[in-house]
Amino acid sequence: MMIKLRPAMLMLSLLAMLLTSCATPRLGPRPWEELSGERGLASWYGHPYHGRRTSNGEVYDMHQLSAAHREIPLGSWVEVINLNNGRSLTVRINDRGPFVDGRIIDLSYAAASLLGVTGPGVVPVRVRLIQAPQGDAGPGRYSVQVSSFTAESNALALKAELEQKISGVRMVKALVGGEAYYRIRVGHFVSRAEAQTAAERLASLGHRVLIMGSEDRP
Repeated sequence: MMIKLRPAMLMLSLLAMLLTSCATPRLGPRPWEELSGERGLASWYGHPYHGRRTSNGEVYDMHQLSAAHREIPLGSWVEVINLNNGRSLTVRINDRGPFVDGRIIDLSYAAASLLGVTGPGVVPVRVRLIQAPQGDAGPGRYSVQVSSFTAESNALALKAELEQKISGVRMVKALVGGEAYYRIRVGHFVSRAEAQTAAERLASLGHRVLIMGSEDRP
């Protein structure tokens, strides 16, 4: 039996479907920020890229322990574990890529050799963020600054308070005119629109917020 919906009910149903289909930018950590890490495939690159500029302006040296990732802030240190043989290594992210579906990280020749990747070429790995650069949200990325303090204890208190409500909260230390400032920021967002959504949520909790882009000073 076919059930006919009245116009008002039909409009409400369509609105509900629209709202549930819209992806809400999450404030929580991305896979590579989780303790369990991000899983996917790793590849490697050497010649003819050796000697070329990387995404952060450095000259690519295939004999250094570095890697390319599409999202992790440049200058970060990550742990890479080869899930086939259990070998692990810490490398620095200084480039963008790989741009092949299913692959999450491109290793330098040196890193790939130590992890046992050069032979098979592509292996399953786990990637976990170890240390991000202080105050760096990464090129083309945004974060939301909630407050800034000269007293570290005040910053830590706010950080602990926010962590009870949301995830992805961090403290950034910056030196301005020789004086230390402790700034509380939330998230790593690809677009300003995502950061704006997060900022509005934080503002609704009673905080005065500021959207920070990668071009802003720490």
